[in-house]
Amino acid sequence: MKEVKCDCGHVNPIGTILCESCGKVLEEKEKDKKLLDMRYEGSARRSQTYNKTIIDKIWNFFSSVKVGVWLIVITLIASAIGTILPQEMYIPPIMPAEEYYEDQYGWIGKLYYDLGFHNLYSSWWYLILIASIGISLVICSLDRVVPLYRALKKQRVSRHESYLKRQRVFGASQAEDTDQAFAMAKEKLKSKKYSIREEDGNILAEKGRFSRWGPYVNHVGLIIFLIGGMLRFVPGMYVDKILWIREGETKVIPETNGEYYLKNDGFILEMYDKEKDKEVFEEAIDKAGMVAKNYQSNVTLYKKKGDTVAGEEAELEKVKDYEIKVNKPLRFERFALYQVDYKLNELNKMSFALTNKKTGEEYGDLTVDLNDPQDVYDLGNGYKAEVVSYFPDFEFDENGEPITKSRVPNNPAFVFKMFTPDKPDGEISFVAIRQTIEPFGDNEYKMAFKGIDTKNVSALTVRKDLTLWIFALGGVIFMVGVAQGSYWNHRRIWLRRVNGEVWVAGHTNKNWHGLKREIEAALDGTGIKVPEDQLQNQSEKKG
Repeated sequence: MKEVKCDCGHVNPIGTILCESCGKVLEEKEKDKKLLDMRYEGSARRSQTYNKTIIDKIWNFFSSVKVGVWLIVITLIASAIGTILPQEMYIPPIMPAEEYYEDQYGWIGKLYYDLGFHNLYSSWWYLILIASIGISLVICSLDRVVPLYRALKKQRVSRHESYLKRQRVFGASQAEDTDQAFAMAKEKLKSKKYSIREEDGNILAEKGRFSRWGPYVNHVGLIIFLIGGMLRFVPGMYVDKILWIREGETKVIPETNGEYYLKNDGFILEMYDKEKDKEVFEEAIDKAGMVAKNYQSNVTLYKKKGDTVAGEEAELEKVKDYEIKVNKPLRFERFALYQVDYKLNELNKMSFALTNKKTGEEYGDLTVDLNDPQDVYDLGNGYKAEVVSYFPDFEFDENGEPITKSRVPNNPAFVFKMFTPDKPDGEISFVAIRQTIEPFGDNEYKMAFKGIDTKNVSALTVRKDLTLWIFALGGVIFMVGVAQGSYWNHRRIWLRRVNGEVWVAGHTNKNWHGLKREIEAALDGTGIKVPEDQLQNQSEKKG
C-alpha cells in the first residue's frame, strides 16, 4: 500500500500523520488529547517512511540533524588541530615536509604529517568531511522541504474538527450575528496583511508563509559556500604559493604555466629611527632593537614571448616595473603578489684561491655560486678544483660525519679535490667558512677562503582566487535566509462554523504572543470569544 486515503477524499502518501488537505489525524497513535506536532504539518518524510534498501539507509543516515551536527563538530575540531603546527605551504623549503615535521616537532610532528594535518585542507579525508556536510545539508533539506511545501500548498480552508481542537490556540463560542462577525474579523485581518481564503462560509487567514523556507534558504547558502570551498582544490581555481626570490634573480611565477616571470631588482628595508620617531616607537625599539617601517621589493614583471623548445631559454617581454609593499600587491590578470617576508644577507657566493701552503702562492681564484655550484672549476695552466661534496647547511652528525640540515646555504661547506701539475692524482680538502680540514693528512695545497657575497631575499605570496564570488554569493543567500526566518513568522488563523458555534484556532511557527495579540485585535467587537492558549492552561493546571 503506497497511499492513504482520508475521509475527505484526499489521497496522502504513506506515512502521513495529518491529512494534507483537511488535517484529520490518520494514525491511531496520534488520536489522543495531546496538541498536534505541527513542525512539518504531519507530512510524510521519506526518512521516516522507508528503511529497506541501502539507498533508504544512506538517506536516513544523512537526513538526521544529529549526524549533520556531528559532521560539523568533527570538521571544526580537525580544522582547529590543523592550526597547531604550520601548514606545509608555510614551512621553509629547507627539507622535505616528512623530514621537517619530525625534525622540528619530534614524534608529534611525525604523527601530524602521517595523519595529513600538514596539508589539511587538501587531504582526502578532510574533503570527504566537507562533502559529507554538503550531502547532509542537501538530504536534510529535501527530506523536509518537499513534504512541507506539498502539505502547505494542498491545505483546505475548512480543516477537520480534530485538527482545530488540538491546535495550541483554540476556542469555541457563540455569536449573535455570525455573518457580520466574520465580515468584521475578515476586514481587520486584511488590514494586518493577512491573505484571506474562504470556503463554505469558513475563513483561513494566512501570512508570512515564505518565512518557513528561511532555514532551507540557509542550507542553500551553506551548500554554495561548501561548493566554493571544494572548488579551491580544482587546479587553476585557487593559488596560494610562496615565492622566495633573491636580488637580481629572475624566476617563473608559480601556477602561471610558465607564462610570467618576475625579476627582483632590489629589496629595500626601512627602520624606525629611535631619535626621529622617539615619541611613538621608543618603547618598541628598546624592546625589539629594530622595528621595520617599510619593506618592499622592487620588481619587474615579464611575459614569455612565443613558445620555447625544452631546454631553450625563454624570450621575455617586459610588462611593467612595480614596487611591492605590504598591503600593496602587484596585480596582473587574476594573480596578486604580496610582500609577506624577507631574509637579509643570505649567503650567495663564496670565493676561494688554490694556494700553496708553504709559499702562499696563489694559482687561481674561483667563485662558487652557493645556489648552483659547478662540478669542476678550471683555473688554467693545469690547475683545477673539483667539487666532490657540497653541504649548504653544514653540521656534524653523532658519528662525526658531515651532513646538511637544509638546502638553504646558511653554513656552506665543500669537499674539494685539487689537481695541480705536480699532483695529478689530486688532494682532498674540506673547506667551510674560515675553516679547512685535511682528512687524509697534510696537503701541499689548500683552498684558501677569500670572501663571501650576500644577497637579500624577498618572500612573496602568489595568490589567485576565482572562488571568492561563490563564497560571497553563498554568504548573501545565507544571510537572506537568516533574515527570512528571524524577522518574519508564518501565522494562520482559522474561523469555522460548527453546529451554531464559531470555532477559532491559530498556529504560528514562533512568537505566539504576537499571534494571540493579532487574534485578539481581529475579534474585538465581533462578539466572538478570544481563544485560549491550551499549552499555557495545561502548564497552569500541572503547576
